[in-house]
Amino acid sequence: MTQYHVLIPSAGSGSRMQSAAPKQYLPLNGKPILRHAIDTFEAMPEISQVFIVIAPEDAYWSDTLLQGCHKTQVLSCGGDSRAASVYQGLQAMVSHVDQDDWVLVHDAARPGLDAGMVQRLIAAISSTDVGGLLALPLADTLKRADAIQQVAETIPREALWQAQTPQMFKAGMLQRALATHLQRQPTDEAQAMEWAGYAPKLVLGDLKNLKITYPHDVAVVAALMRATQSEQDAE
Repeated sequence: MTQYHVLIPSAGSGSRMQSAAPKQYLPLNGKPILRHAIDTFEAMPEISQVFIVIAPEDAYWSDTLLQGCHKTQVLSCGGDSRAASVYQGLQAMVSHVDQDDWVLVHDAARPGLDAGMVQRLIAAISSTDVGGLLALPLADTLKRADAIQQVAETIPREALWQAQTPQMFKAGMLQRALATHLQRQPTDEAQAMEWAGYAPKLVLGDLKNLKITYPHDVAVVAALMRATQSEQDAE
């Protein structure tokens, strides 16, 4: 029976956050940012295992972060880029995961993910699909800047989507795509699959699934998560 596993690359330093600790360890609504995603996957019967990939020299990791978890384990094999961490994580998972199992790669800094989004992604991808990812259609007008930050061009937003995570692909196919194209430094798993000749499916994501990149993002995501919880409590 095909299984679903989660890989969370968490080896980055998050330099744009300008914080003392990597952003995935910063507090958000009472627990570390990383723990929010872990709790979502831990509670889902669809998910078999969760693997957290951290840097070998990560001084901020503490096993207490996984207190109460039953299917999550840490792999100290992170690389110097997101793609390298995912690839090395897949290699470390090889004895736990079949090549035809699905792997959902999720950003450690997307704490707003909930089970409904994950279930929507899983339901949208059939056994014949190459895989897919959560994404949002772009709503804003896009401008391309010139060298002095003046508008050089307006880019039509039709058919443009903003990629989110999880991004879900077969373990073997994703590992081969990354092995072949790692030196090209893909920015996400879907790009590696595209370079390998595949066309991943776009599945509607959610604004709440925002990636925390800058300091003010923490307050924005926290507010979105609280608003969603309030709506659920009122139902």
